[in-house]
Amino acid sequence: MAQIFTPAADTWLRATTLATVFLLTLGAFLFAGYVNSDYATGVGMVVDQPVPFSHKHHVGDLGIDCRMCHTGVETSANAGFPPTHTCMTCHSQLWTGAAALAPVRDSLAEDKPLVWNRVSEVPNYVFFNHSIHIDRGVPCVACHGRIDEMPLTQRAHPFLMRFCTDCHRDPGPKLRPPDQVTRMDWSAWDSVPEHRRYGIEAMKHFGIEPSRLINCETCHR
Repeated sequence: MAQIFTPAADTWLRATTLATVFLLTLGAFLFAGYVNSDYATGVGMVVDQPVPFSHKHHVGDLGIDCRMCHTGVETSANAGFPPTHTCMTCHSQLWTGAAALAPVRDSLAEDKPLVWNRVSEVPNYVFFNHSIHIDRGVPCVACHGRIDEMPLTQRAHPFLMRFCTDCHRDPGPKLRPPDQVTRMDWSAWDSVPEHRRYGIEAMKHFGIEPSRLINCETCHR
């Protein structure tokens, strides 16, 4: 009777199986690494803007409050971008001839809004409301990082699902007094005992229930 398989067939089958498992495992690790990389999430990357606006200068050096430009952050789902007249409140008198501000002057003259490019953005299938977070005391720095130290705006955190759910499962440590949400430096907060207890009391006061925050319909509507 003729032999169908060669003596080495079993060896080749084992080697092929092992190689396939190895390549699939390697591919899974590489894919996971890519998905979580700064390249894929955009963390640390600067987005081109019509004007090279420096949060470090305006917020860090001059102390301008976030709400001066992002007027909708306390009242609507979107924080909003500053209209041209907000910029010209100061720049009609300061740096009036600066080349970098030419797009702002043109915007005012032509009555056309500046088109700012989003840096921090969640997918279209995610519902996010700025006002509710601000009202409960989630500070700007929790999501946007130390914006006051950024000469050019960049994304501070990967807005992946786990970034949101990690906070929703235990929001207490992130909460701050709502009237201080635009404060940037909270480095001394945890060193004061009554501050450490604030999150627990705030959750009770606002009726925040983590079990409800992690329901799918909270963010996917």
